[in-house]
Formats: sequence, C-alpha cells, structure tokens
Amino acid sequence: MIMILYWSLPMILFIFGLFCFVSNRKHLLSMLLSLEFIVLILFFFMFIYLNLLNYESYFSMMFLTFSVCEGALGLSILVSMIRTHGNDYFQSFSIM
Repeated sequence: MIMILYWSLPMILFIFGLFCFVSNRKHLLSMLLSLEFIVLILFFFMFIYLNLLNYESYFSMMFLTFSVCEGALGLSILVSMIRTHGNDYFQSFSIM
C-alpha cells in the first residue's frame, strides 16, 4: 500500500504539472513556474527511486544544480524579453 502511495502521488503531481504547462501559454512567467514544478517533481521521483535502491544521493545533487542553472537561465530570458518587448506575453514574442 505504501509503495502505491510512493509512486502514485508524484505521478499525479507530474501529470498536473504537465497540464498546467500546456494550459498556461499566455505568460512566460507562468510557463517557467510550471516547468520548475515539473523539475521538482522529477527530483522527488529520483529521490524516492534512489532511496528505495539504497543508492547515494550524489546524482540528485547534480540534478538540483542543473535545475538551478535552468531556472536562472529562464529568469534571464524573462528579464530580457520584458526589456525588449515591455511585457511577458508569449504571443508577442516571435522567433523570426
């Protein structure tokens, strides 16, 4: 019963995070927040998996380091987009 709870709760949260990422496409900040939520749930998955197999948590610390770098990069893109376009609407940003 506990094993089902260990795997079902993070899976439900992961699906909820993906749904929020897909449905919130108006503002870049909301998309970045939902991406960070997905990264935290993936870290939670990895932490549970490594603890169940009695492995070391070194890889999880590397994962947290890369996720912090990803968050800082996303915030710098957000700041540069607000400086150039004046808002964080995702529709006003064109790739061309």
